Amino acid sequence: MNVGFILGIHRHSGNAYSSLLIACFCKNQEKRVILSPIYVILFPLSVRDEYMQNPSSRQRLVNLAMLHATGNGVSQTPIPQVKVIYIDRHGARAPVLYDPCIVIIFQGHKVGYLGDKIFQYDPDNYLLMTVPLPFECESFASPENPLVGISIRVDIPILQDLLIEMGDDSCGEKRRADTTGINSVPLNEAILCATERLLEAMANAREARVLGPWIVREILYHILCGPCGDSLQALMNRYSHFSQIARALRYIESYYADNLSVERLAMEVNMSVSAFHHNFKAVTNTSPVQYLKSYRLHKARLLMVHDGLKANAASIQVGYESPSQFSREFKRFFGVTPGDEVARLRSGSGVVEIS
Repeated sequence: MNVGFILGIHRHSGNAYSSLLIACFCKNQEKRVILSPIYVILFPLSVRDEYMQNPSSRQRLVNLAMLHATGNGVSQTPIPQVKVIYIDRHGARAPVLYDPCIVIIFQGHKVGYLGDKIFQYDPDNYLLMTVPLPFECESFASPENPLVGISIRVDIPILQDLLIEMGDDSCGEKRRADTTGINSVPLNEAILCATERLLEAMANAREARVLGPWIVREILYHILCGPCGDSLQALMNRYSHFSQIARALRYIESYYADNLSVERLAMEVNMSVSAFHHNFKAVTNTSPVQYLKSYRLHKARLLMVHDGLKANAASIQVGYESPSQFSREFKRFFGVTPGDEVARLRSGSGVVEIS
């Protein structure tokens, strides 16, 4: 039997996978490697499985995240790419808008609906959102068992740097990712371990500033190597239809208040109108016109709730020419009038979800 040693370097004794780890293993035993600028940790999969099933380890993630929760909804953290999600009540199925992000839930769970597609993100599955996408979401939480998690913004420049550094190196088997731009993916230990170190770094201003961006980069690396990494890689392939539609969505994000036409959007990504329609619906599950409408309505709601704009002013700022048309479409989309929605959210009985 060939015997070797596994060495880990640690910073916090409270982290089972940031502690000194010396173990014997057979040469052919399956093992995992985690790399970051300051850690090299190798451990047998049996140890990894123990962490996944350890309630105290999961509770520690909840406690660390709660340090940055300022109330119901999404809270900023010392790391610009990272936000904390905290919800202490059931949230009925309602329209939401997420920017490209990774959502990791430590407690509670959410169910998302995109057309006929139903997906769940919870302590076992993270959400990978590769394009800005409106969908419907239901949150399952209570004061006794609040929903706690984090969202990590997907930054294109970081992805580009990672893919250049990875080159042609294989990350192992990856299944073909769903082309809708939204995926629920099983969590693995590499991501959880890096997430715990990210939360630890957030507790210290200097560590958040120095280490935080590198740990975010590590998490993105593990996701690139995961079962849905292809969906992120497709964003970087300028000739893929997925990447072209992603560019169109970013264009809408910048110019949604303009008088955008389908012809203009198709021209921006060098597609025929018919091909643009087909591929746009494949990625977003809706038409360009409906997507633009929902995006404007979400932005108007944020302007009214967070910036204090009246409905008429918000409607003009997001591109509506008729305030009455805005009010009709807002009520049809959200189920209530603009005034009632603002009152509901400001009273604390609802949460604006946008990562």
